[in-house]
Amino acid sequence: MTQSEPSTHSKMETLIALCKRRGFIFASSEIYGGYNGFFDYGPLGVELRNNIKTVWWRDMVQRRDDVVGLDSSIIMHPDIWKASGHVDGFSDPMVDCKESKLRYRADQLFASEVYLDDSFAGYVVTLEGADNSERKKLAKKIRNLKGNKQAALDESKLETSSIEFTELSEEQRKESLGPDANELGTLTEPREFKLMFETKVGPLADDSAVAYLRPETAQGIFTNYKNIVDTGRVKIPFGIAQIGKAFRNEITPRNFIFRSREFEQMEIEYFIAPDADWQSLHREWLDTCIDWLVSIGIPRDSISEDIHPKDKLAFYSQATTDLMFDFPHGKQELWGIACRSDYDLTQHQTHSGKSMEIFDESSKQKYVPHVIEPSLGVDRTLLAVLTAAYDEDEIPNDKGTAEKRTVLRFSPKIAPYKAAVFPLVKNKPELVERAQSIYKQLQKHWNVFYDASGAIGRRYRRQDEIGTPFGITIDFDTLEKDGSVTLRDRDSTEQKRLSLEEVIHYLEEQIEG
Repeated sequence: MTQSEPSTHSKMETLIALCKRRGFIFASSEIYGGYNGFFDYGPLGVELRNNIKTVWWRDMVQRRDDVVGLDSSIIMHPDIWKASGHVDGFSDPMVDCKESKLRYRADQLFASEVYLDDSFAGYVVTLEGADNSERKKLAKKIRNLKGNKQAALDESKLETSSIEFTELSEEQRKESLGPDANELGTLTEPREFKLMFETKVGPLADDSAVAYLRPETAQGIFTNYKNIVDTGRVKIPFGIAQIGKAFRNEITPRNFIFRSREFEQMEIEYFIAPDADWQSLHREWLDTCIDWLVSIGIPRDSISEDIHPKDKLAFYSQATTDLMFDFPHGKQELWGIACRSDYDLTQHQTHSGKSMEIFDESSKQKYVPHVIEPSLGVDRTLLAVLTAAYDEDEIPNDKGTAEKRTVLRFSPKIAPYKAAVFPLVKNKPELVERAQSIYKQLQKHWNVFYDASGAIGRRYRRQDEIGTPFGITIDFDTLEKDGSVTLRDRDSTEQKRLSLEEVIHYLEEQIEG
């Protein structure tokens, strides 16, 4: 069996097409032309999504003695967002292109110097994650604009001179060519764009009724922290976990489900004593998060750590490290692990007038705890899982010749269907009856699929493409001999005869882990 990877350039398009074709993900409101930044999850997508959340909850909450769960409201009192700083400060820098009428996040734009015949000719501005071929394409536009098509382009400068667009002066912006522009100087000065969605609560549609869709799940945890301390019999250190929707009015939703306006977070706020060794605990959480990603099928060598420099930290953060993943559009943040100090609890204590102090029995002290926050996006995790699982290879078909196949190598833990059941042929009632009986038995344990349509090889390929790890075929030996079935492995394509009891035991080992 040989394997080949699609190019990085085309892999995102390939994944998007597969997700649409096989019912993983659809554009929201598609019959009306779609709605940018919003997505709907189809039958396979919702299963994969729910499985990711279920496994995370099981491993991060149910299998730990120091973490409990919470489900807070999406719409909360607007003063919460004033206390947290979101009302006044939750925004992104926005840039418009006066020529193309497109809009960009300024902090996702990077400018590179263009030198022609060793003379400075301007800047090309590209989106975060752009490769050098895109910069060269724009640089050639500048060369044409300068009227010197034969000028030599200094590619080394183009590759190494990247700076953030927000750092350019007004004069430098005039010499810049935007990502989708044909003229210099079409990008506007960056300005702030508020990210929270507003709504109205109550009978009056005036300013007193203003509320917000939450832009993060963390504040629901912070404002319920004392309730859980008072009722949950928890002791420092402990965590509160939540899986929930959040909403951000992103300037430029892009890269499929990586950055959208409606998304879901899997988040823990882990409360510790002010004098605790937070550096060691931070490291422990980093290792825990990495191990969990590997456990659901994300290769360790595709994960790296990005330590935020002190001058780039959020104002409330003592330290932040992002776990980065090699997405099709480049290396991007997958999981953020931040040390948030006592900022949030102290802010809510100040604005609400309610004490956020806890009495620590072990130290006999009263204090406001500090917080370590591992925060992971469900949608980004799903995209990472799809990216890691996607493969193209060649395997022998029924005629013994090589046949190309597309396969999603999902971990059995999170695969939408755990197994597929096939009668060898569909025109033999006794085979069909036995296959349906086995299907019903397995259905009591897991989400499984029944398929009697087409040649058996074609049925295998269909299941390979949607990531089903095991195929179970009921044939005439099942009926006439010992009742055993054929269990086929998706990845190796190896087949072996097992009794139904052995199949159930084997699947339990692979799925439950």
